[in-house]
Amino acid sequence: MNDDLFSAARPKREPRGRGAASAPPAPVRNDAGGEYDASAIEVLEGLEPVRRRPGMYIGGTDEGAYHHLASEILDNAMDEAVAGHATTIDVTLEAGDWLTIRDNGRGIPVDPHPKFKDRSALEVILTTLHAGGKFSGKAYATSGGLHGVGSSVVNALAARMEVEVARDRAVWRQVYERGHPVTMLEKVGATQNRRGTQIRFTPDPQIFGRIHFSPARLYRLCRSKAYLFRGVTIRWSCDPALVRDADIPAEAVLHFPGGLADSLRDELGNAALLTEMWSGEADLPVGPDGADTGRMEWAVAFLESGSASLSSYCNTIPTPQGGTHEAGFRAALLKGFRAWGEQRSNKRAAAVNADDVLGAIAAKLSVFIRDPQFQGQTKEKLTSSEASRLIETALRDRFEQWLAGHPAQADNLLAFIIERAEERLRRKDLKDTPRKSATRRLRLPGKLTDCTRENAAETEIFLVEGDSAGGSAKQARNRETQAVLPLRGKILNVASASTEKLRANQELRDLVEALGCGIGERFDATRLRYGRIVIMTDADVDGAHIASLLMTFFYRELPDLIRQGHLYLAQPPLYRLTQGGKTIYAMDDTDRERKLKSNFKPNAKVEVSRFKGLGEMPPGDLKQTTMDPRHRTLLKVVTRPEDRALTSDRVEHLMGRRPELRFQFIQEHAQTVEDLDV
Repeated sequence: MNDDLFSAARPKREPRGRGAASAPPAPVRNDAGGEYDASAIEVLEGLEPVRRRPGMYIGGTDEGAYHHLASEILDNAMDEAVAGHATTIDVTLEAGDWLTIRDNGRGIPVDPHPKFKDRSALEVILTTLHAGGKFSGKAYATSGGLHGVGSSVVNALAARMEVEVARDRAVWRQVYERGHPVTMLEKVGATQNRRGTQIRFTPDPQIFGRIHFSPARLYRLCRSKAYLFRGVTIRWSCDPALVRDADIPAEAVLHFPGGLADSLRDELGNAALLTEMWSGEADLPVGPDGADTGRMEWAVAFLESGSASLSSYCNTIPTPQGGTHEAGFRAALLKGFRAWGEQRSNKRAAAVNADDVLGAIAAKLSVFIRDPQFQGQTKEKLTSSEASRLIETALRDRFEQWLAGHPAQADNLLAFIIERAEERLRRKDLKDTPRKSATRRLRLPGKLTDCTRENAAETEIFLVEGDSAGGSAKQARNRETQAVLPLRGKILNVASASTEKLRANQELRDLVEALGCGIGERFDATRLRYGRIVIMTDADVDGAHIASLLMTFFYRELPDLIRQGHLYLAQPPLYRLTQGGKTIYAMDDTDRERKLKSNFKPNAKVEVSRFKGLGEMPPGDLKQTTMDPRHRTLLKVVTRPEDRALTSDRVEHLMGRRPELRFQFIQEHAQTVEDLDV
């Protein structure tokens, strides 16, 4: 580590005289001109950390972030329902962006807290991070809010929160503003039949800027929660003046006895299936101590054609990035098919892998487990190591029973899966993939997340680096028109590689397969599956290198796609500049300085965030800046006929097999480099 980095913060030691008493070092001046001593160490108490850095708790301050506040409160109500204490949840959106969520559960305790005797348990829960009834497992067997910060974070980021608790035949009320109680806990009446918790709040514009709760988004949230737990009824109500979408009702009662199966049927519509849907629910295997470990519900549709999908949830929390429960699900289906093939003496079943199976299904998986561990506070990925084994054990047995109970359907499914596996194994050459055909079923590379629209001219595919960036892009995309294909790291440099290496490279094979137009003698532009091919890499040197490698591939192997105007470069920003509710994005250092001067007042306190990469960029930012056609900037990659020789020479110099040509280019142009930001 370079000690020079700390020279300004480390006092120099002076030699001491013999017998001299030691003295504390003199305070050091920091970069801002103040003294850096003990008085400069700030201790944030209560909910102040949440207001200072909301992104650490809810992922940002955009529209998705303040809608996440609604999810946190609704999740708490759902925990009461899943625990068997509530049957009904009321969600009401009023004018002025006020949201009320009320359940008929036990109600938050209002008696004095044994540790904080001057405060009620209600106030402790709403004003203290990591305070709640979900840690010990005594109040909730399973829950989604195990971090203990949900309600308190919402309180911290709400301009005003009004809480009513009905329990023990009394109604209690307390009001908070920006995380601080502004009234005492008051008993406001008696009740004979009412019980549960009601929270009414509006997000703080000081944190989020302009607030606009989306009725459509909240309604879909309520609908998905009702699907996830068939024992709950969610009553949705919205001020009619706020509804702009004809498909969103002002009032609705959401109750789905069929659970996930109802949800999957609704999502698939009239899609052609190979067999009837397989769905069910089961308890997970008991633990070593004989205690319950949880339960699960699933619904699986085997597709004749169309885009495969797997949506998963843990304790009613969506996990869009998957996790260990999805790993157990995949293993159960794969081993089930292989076992059925062995039972039917079909040796070809041994060649089947998980991608062959998952590429042929649309599925939903919901698990309820004790003490789940998530990746990050936004809980997008389950990391509980034991979940994989529990899900696989519980599901595999039931899947094998279902196959044995439907032998004709099982044989048909196995034949379809084996066909997928054998086609995968036959790909010795880069092959094309038609979008849809009356005679061939759809075949897509495993990591491609396809769009749903069939008209190629209206669709686009984003080529991104790695699964992390792919996860962000999948959340930010328009599912109807935008597809995402993650590529692993830096692809092969085709300008210096042999034909054998090119044809053996799986990343490039997947890319050509996804495009569908073939390569070389097999190329047919009419079979291209997307109107735009967008290279979307990080806004740094490595990202530029990956983009160069991809452009080289298209230039050498698919030049007609460039000539016909199909290839583009996305322009993700490097910086986000935020002050209050104002957010501006900057492409590079120069653009950052220019926008700081032109968009903010002098000496204004502007929060400058540097995106480490697309995988670290919140999906909301990625969508707004880079993927949404209404706001983004795309650069079209073109080759001019008059510059054909120059272009060919430049590609050969920079990307070809002769390193001396690159060295010569560097020597000739080194003097023109002013700043290399690494």
